[in-house]
Amino acid sequence: MSASTSSDTYQPKTSLGRVTNFVDTRVGGSSIVKEFGRKIFPDHWSFMFGEVALYTFVILLLSGTFLTLFFDPSMAETHYDGSYVPLKGVEMSVAYASTLDISFDIRGGLFMRQLHHWSALLFVASVSVHMLRVFFTGAFRRPRELNWLVGCVLLILALAAGFTGYSLPDDLLSGNGLRIIDGVIKAIPLIGTYLSMLIFGGEFPGTAIVGRLYVMHILVVPALILLMIAIHLFMVVVHKHTQYPGPGRTETNVVGFPVGPVYAAKAGGFFFIVFGVVAVIAANFQILPIWDYGPYDPSPVSAGTQPDWYIGFVDGALRLMPGVLWGFPFEYVLFGSFTLSLNVLLPALVPAGILFGLMFGWPWIERWVTKDTREHHILDRPRNAPFRTATGVAGVIWYCVMWAAASSDLIATHFFVSLNDVTYWLRALFFIGPIIGFIVTRRICLALQRKDREIVLHGRETGRIVRLPHGEFIEVHEPLNDYKLHRLVSFESPEVQPAEPDANGKISGTEKLRGRLSRFFFEDRVAPVTPAELTAAHSHGDHDEIETSKSKAEISSH
Repeated sequence: MSASTSSDTYQPKTSLGRVTNFVDTRVGGSSIVKEFGRKIFPDHWSFMFGEVALYTFVILLLSGTFLTLFFDPSMAETHYDGSYVPLKGVEMSVAYASTLDISFDIRGGLFMRQLHHWSALLFVASVSVHMLRVFFTGAFRRPRELNWLVGCVLLILALAAGFTGYSLPDDLLSGNGLRIIDGVIKAIPLIGTYLSMLIFGGEFPGTAIVGRLYVMHILVVPALILLMIAIHLFMVVVHKHTQYPGPGRTETNVVGFPVGPVYAAKAGGFFFIVFGVVAVIAANFQILPIWDYGPYDPSPVSAGTQPDWYIGFVDGALRLMPGVLWGFPFEYVLFGSFTLSLNVLLPALVPAGILFGLMFGWPWIERWVTKDTREHHILDRPRNAPFRTATGVAGVIWYCVMWAAASSDLIATHFFVSLNDVTYWLRALFFIGPIIGFIVTRRICLALQRKDREIVLHGRETGRIVRLPHGEFIEVHEPLNDYKLHRLVSFESPEVQPAEPDANGKISGTEKLRGRLSRFFFEDRVAPVTPAELTAAHSHGDHDEIETSKSKAEISSH
């Protein structure tokens, strides 16, 4: 048996190579890099929203680290003696004073504050838009249901990160937000008051809330977000990336670019573009001028204060909730000592519970109704899933109505209308708006599907009018290229799945409900063009409407 010598192994010639080889032979990093570097990612502009969310979170970590070095999360009282003259000698908390010092006395401090705040707004916005893209294209279907849940948790954590950071300066604006949260907590039956004193460290505003929110903001929430991002990216690699329909794209392949070097170079460049855009916004557009609001004082009630957009829907729901409806009160005193404030508890918890409950459960709701348990790697065009698209638009409208209600006072003062009228209209839109949005969106999707069907069968209208030898005038239609043709015909249109009996021959109530939902989902479907229809249309030169007997039967109801 011969012993191996140094000549049998690879010997790098440079010092960097020797260090790299030393690490690689002990941790096996090259195989991981090789495998991941070969991973193919499709190229489409809508996939960039997830990248924007990741890059803005990196900016948040960098800018937040800078701010952490100078911020003091103490609610101890002090008298301001900094550079901002209008507040000199004013009594305030140490947290508010340190925020003023960052803004006026630390070199680059105001820029970093605004960079952090603008990045936070863009982070939540990009996560939200990314989730909408995943929903409208059906990217949440098997095998990505768990990744969808991770995205839902990430969205909630993004809201938590924004709120905890928004409340740290202890200015008048953030104090009003905390006052609303305190009211919601106290509305919880039996334990609300005790829970509020536990969280705030005494009667509101207490002496401990800023320090506790600080720990949540810089430690707990970012750690959970990093964990969710890692799980999300791991699942993306394991499941492979979804892609839009097109020639050569199937359920078993991915058409795109490898991570290394193409995608890595593009992603790196895009990170600096995002960083540069956010930096320009932070340097030129002021946000949250806490020195104008002053330190928080719980005694006065201020008007015109608005929460950040992603929390505004909760405030709006609270404003829309009436105290008494048709003589029916929403506040009761139980057992002579416990107050049940449904006019606070219901709007604060129910709308958010409905929104996030439907988000978490939608993959299973859709799979239950359609009975589709297959894997899906090709995305849907939103128009080809009318019910899902209409449901998403209805949810967005419902959210936006509550968001607008958070500014009801500013709407009234800026447009010189009655605040009561604004509230009444928004209350009506709270119920009617999603229904109108659902109906209109579904009809638009069906109309676009019919238009696509017409374009596939007859070609694109060119606007050219030609006179035939026998005197007839016709419009010349241009055939579609292979890519556009494939995009318009390669989609699935689920059919109605009626209720089916079980093994005992009985149809349960749950199955009847599923059958009714399936009919409601898909009874207005527009069938995709069949190969026979396409062949007949291409062989027909005068571009009259061509329908097979099957297609006539399928679309006669439309």
